[in-house]
Amino acid sequence: MGRTRGLGPILLLLIVVGMSAAFFIWVLQSPDQVRVFLIRLVLISLVIFLGILLIRFFTLLWFGFLQHAERDIQGDRSDTELPPVSVIVPAYNEGPVLERAIQSLLRLDYPEYEVLIIDDGSPDNTLATATGLEGVYEGVPIRVFSKPNGGKATALNLGIENSRHPFILCMDADSTVEPQLLRRAIPHFEDPTVGAVAGNVKIENRDRLITRLQALEYIEGLNMPRRAQGFIAAVNIVPGPVGVFRREALSDVGGYDTDTFAEDADLTLKLISSGWKIVYEDQAIAWTQAPERWLDLVQQRYRWTRGILQAIRKRKWLLIKPVPDFPLWLSVLEMGFEAVVWPIMNVYAHLFFAVVALLFGMGELLLYWWLLLTLLDLVAALVTVSMEEEQLSLVPLAVIYRVFFILFLDVTKSFAATEELFRFGMDWDQVRRIPVNEAPEAVA
Repeated sequence: MGRTRGLGPILLLLIVVGMSAAFFIWVLQSPDQVRVFLIRLVLISLVIFLGILLIRFFTLLWFGFLQHAERDIQGDRSDTELPPVSVIVPAYNEGPVLERAIQSLLRLDYPEYEVLIIDDGSPDNTLATATGLEGVYEGVPIRVFSKPNGGKATALNLGIENSRHPFILCMDADSTVEPQLLRRAIPHFEDPTVGAVAGNVKIENRDRLITRLQALEYIEGLNMPRRAQGFIAAVNIVPGPVGVFRREALSDVGGYDTDTFAEDADLTLKLISSGWKIVYEDQAIAWTQAPERWLDLVQQRYRWTRGILQAIRKRKWLLIKPVPDFPLWLSVLEMGFEAVVWPIMNVYAHLFFAVVALLFGMGELLLYWWLLLTLLDLVAALVTVSMEEEQLSLVPLAVIYRVFFILFLDVTKSFAATEELFRFGMDWDQVRRIPVNEAPEAVA
């Protein structure tokens, strides 16, 4: 997890509060002409913001639906050739959950694959657990490698170097996968221009409000854009828990880099900049553990946001110089918009409209605005939950999701983006792993 050093967040919070207070006092002391101007500015800003929001919302929803319909039209691909696959599992302090992840891999419905566990210098019992799993299980070899601690990217690169097969599945050691994952992902590589397949990440622990909100966020806020991007073969982030790669594409871009907080986003941008297409497969499912504390969630999103911005900064030329494939370039622009512009716009809109409503008695207008946003989220939740055949009980959470959760995340992203702009330092922490009580039976 990322943890900002020093007084960075406190200083930013004081600046925001100070500027807000100054604006509030200035408005109170302004003449009537200024207030009339501000009311007009509010109405214009509201129309512009809602216009951008509606265009964004319906574009993602429509393209996401087209991707879903396209998958149904293609139907079963059971007659597709299934080449061998190498599965790489990097692990650092994952002793309590590693065996469960490997058990899920041994249940994959796939003719030929190998599993490589890469211990990244863990001080806990990760290496001992991995070594105990080494062997051959019904034709599936499990090999174990250990190296001094150098980060997830270096562990993945070691796995790639020692893998034997032309396609590679990278997954997190705290995740589990569905048996059909490879059978659904590999057929996409029949297109020689496809360099990677992004899978569908779902939240497994759903016994708390915070994790249920994240379950809805993954379905509506993360998978809906990924599904829309998949329709044009331009997914801009292959998620860490489930990404399948063409080995040739990884060799072409030099594997993972170690200079960002989000090696997955960085690798995806490298593939895009080299012209490789990236598709989405919603039936390539991996289950992951979501943060159960608000502080852990904040730290996770800090790392994601800063890592994405670091990856974009490394290849900022992509923003102004399109790659040969236009959809890929458009996806890069959308990545920057979603990481920086949209969260700041959303926070600014909430603050601006709330202050003006209090000053000028426009509370009814603000209420209608929030109701519209909530209605859109309810529609998006219902559509996306239905497409993924998920729990309908998640849909009513869209009310809390809009009024509180999204704003909370966007505030976090805005602070993270500001800190990355000023290059505040950030340490790396890891969430304590807790074994899942109802783990599947061990595979002998």
